[in-house]
Amino acid sequence: MNDSTSDNPLLQHTPLPRFDLIAPEHVQPAISRLIADQRAAVARIEAIATPTFKNVVEPLEELQHALGRAWSPVGHLNAVMNSESLRAAYNACLPLLSEFHTDLAQSEQLYRAYALIAQQEHATLDPVQRQVIEHALRDFRLAGVGLDAGRKARFKTIMMELSRLSAKFEENVLDATNAWSYHVTDRAQLAGINLSIVEQAQRRAQEKALDGYLFGLDQPTYVAVVTDAQSQSLRRVFYEAWTTRASGLGANGATYDNTTVMEDILRLRHEAAQLLDFKSYAEYALANRMARTVPEVTGFLNDLIRSARKAGADEFAELEQFAGRKLNAWDVTFFSERLQQQRYSVSQEELREYLSLPRVLEGLFEVAERLFDVRIRERSGVALWHPDARYFEVQTPGGVAVASFYLDAYARPHKRSGAWMDDCIGRKALGGNTTLPVAYLVCNSLPPAPDRPAQLTHDDVVTLFHEFGHGLHHMLTRVSYPSLAGINGVAWDAVELPSQFMENYAWQSEVLNRISAHTRTGEPIPADKQRQLIATRSFQAGLQTLRQVEFALFDMRVHSEYDPVQGGRIYSLLSEVRAQVAVVPIPDWNRYPHSFGHIFSGGYAAGYYSYKWAEVLAADAFAAFSERGAFDRTTARRFLESILSRGGSRDALEAFVEFRGRKPEVAALLKQYGIAA
Repeated sequence: MNDSTSDNPLLQHTPLPRFDLIAPEHVQPAISRLIADQRAAVARIEAIATPTFKNVVEPLEELQHALGRAWSPVGHLNAVMNSESLRAAYNACLPLLSEFHTDLAQSEQLYRAYALIAQQEHATLDPVQRQVIEHALRDFRLAGVGLDAGRKARFKTIMMELSRLSAKFEENVLDATNAWSYHVTDRAQLAGINLSIVEQAQRRAQEKALDGYLFGLDQPTYVAVVTDAQSQSLRRVFYEAWTTRASGLGANGATYDNTTVMEDILRLRHEAAQLLDFKSYAEYALANRMARTVPEVTGFLNDLIRSARKAGADEFAELEQFAGRKLNAWDVTFFSERLQQQRYSVSQEELREYLSLPRVLEGLFEVAERLFDVRIRERSGVALWHPDARYFEVQTPGGVAVASFYLDAYARPHKRSGAWMDDCIGRKALGGNTTLPVAYLVCNSLPPAPDRPAQLTHDDVVTLFHEFGHGLHHMLTRVSYPSLAGINGVAWDAVELPSQFMENYAWQSEVLNRISAHTRTGEPIPADKQRQLIATRSFQAGLQTLRQVEFALFDMRVHSEYDPVQGGRIYSLLSEVRAQVAVVPIPDWNRYPHSFGHIFSGGYAAGYYSYKWAEVLAADAFAAFSERGAFDRTTARRFLESILSRGGSRDALEAFVEFRGRKPEVAALLKQYGIAA
């Protein structure tokens, strides 16, 4: 094929990716060409005799922005429209990108240039420019710029192999999920399950010329079954399938088994950290976080255990008493939902009738508009990757575009499970030209039926608000330099602050009135039901906290206690963590680490604690609004100026203190949990 710039959509300088034209065969030629061009450009920059911020730093910011802009749609399509040909092209580029990024980060010439600029131009650089330099020097050191040639080469090899292994981990989870199905012929076995899920399974069976119902393992189906299926045996089938995905105990046996992949990832991370004289990968990962040491993180998590364990144990004892028997892991969600219904007279499935996606989006956008003085409008005529995808523009009150985002809301085959925000294009304002930020917002909600719009549970609504919070962080940045714009350069344990902050609005009565309308009557959720729903926020807060702390403590221990002789000891460490934390009995065959993408392929390695860490920040930040009103414009403007717009241009703790007037305190979170005592 002809891979010239004019013919390859990944190399064309269009305002937005040409998703209507991008094909797998474009990927490797485009990335190879771009990397070759950038290597030549880097060599010219390295040869500059008198380095300055203008002739070294800004051109490198431009180069990395251009490469990210070309690669972003490839990574996105690999996650939401996965295919064998795209996967092959994606994987072929991973070592090229890893090698290039490592070579760049290990360049002694560039390191010396940045150090010289920091020394000679410090007085004339503004605070953001100084932060660009400071972050770059730190990243040079963390990439091994000071190592000897042999250790540098080994570090680069490790980084390349880790990029391959992370992709393989994610592929195995996706393939194991897609390969699983469950055929049901007895309608009575489906009692309790949402009608939309059942109808979807019926259509799948008809497409395969089968009687009855054919279920997949997509996230909405799994959640619906374990939450509402009256059949205990059916709940177990789905629980076992979900928690053994990509393991030797899964339905596909060794075909998609991540065991070796996980061990190799842990081994190589540990080796990379030791090359840089860190004791463990956890220590290495914490070098650019708010939390600085492993004991600081584990101490934080242990404090949460002490606060929540009694409450969690009491909640589980109450649940078993309610059920009238000992409970298995696959029973807990079902009986929790029944107990919540009895206590609060509200259920997630019941709320679907009120929470259509179009209505929820209107309300969500109104929240952002009231808080941050923007307008959000859908735009047509934009190239999209799937009929489900949509495109929106974020504008000033006067109609001037400041950012935009894509929304891909529904679960489907060959799409990664979960929900996430990613950057499509980062903000850049250099050389008199400004590139506006563009985000991807991805969820996996139940698709619309032929006769009704997509209907969400309130849990789905909270997830959507969460991801939109990440999107606002990316889109409302005012930082000019790509390496610090949006979520870039933000300490990883602070990056969840805006997302968890936005979750609070999904629990406000004023917002519930705006996002809800019954499918038949058009009425919002009744006031008494709203009060009951809001009261559920602290329902089983102890159990929910312990579950997240279990994940976080396991992640921290598996990355701080690696033993080169014994290996990762994944399940022995997990057993120790569960003995300390868990109150719900987990079957021995549960293999959730095999699909724990956050820490093995999603960027949260030795960082899962960030969810709880940032939850403290978010609860304390929202408490400032509670003191003056959830939509107080003065407080919102301060939040925008201190946190959302600043990206990584300021230390995360300093930014929080600027907003709140003091360091974060855990009291607001414990009050939110209802376990303050």
